[in-house]
Amino acid sequence: MPRQIIIRADTLSLRAKLNDTETAKKVFDSLPITGTVNTWGEEIYITTLIKAGPENPQGVVEIGDIGYWPPGSAVCLFFGKTPASKGDEIRPASPVNIIGKIMEDPKQLKQVKPRSTITIETSSW
Repeated sequence: MPRQIIIRADTLSLRAKLNDTETAKKVFDSLPITGTVNTWGEEIYITTLIKAGPENPQGVVEIGDIGYWPPGSAVCLFFGKTPASKGDEIRPASPVNIIGKIMEDPKQLKQVKPRSTITIETSSW
């Protein structure tokens, strides 16, 4: 059964799916996660208590990817370029484990204000 989640911030709700990796399972088993929105370019990240090491880490990601950043124990939502991007690529601060994908337009995350509250929770849509 797919691991379906909802990402809620301000008035926004986005459907997403987590993949079948060990890191994604750790994140799913820790839901709901509520945290403060931190931004780095067009990336939102939420610091968590989840501990996971590198699992096929990616140095360049795609729009809509959900990543886990091992050095900061953070869940990352990618919706555009970051300060580390070169050209049109989306580059995290350092490689992330890809744990899922946002199923709706990730550019909607641009409207989320830094320091606001964000929640990631399980969903059956």
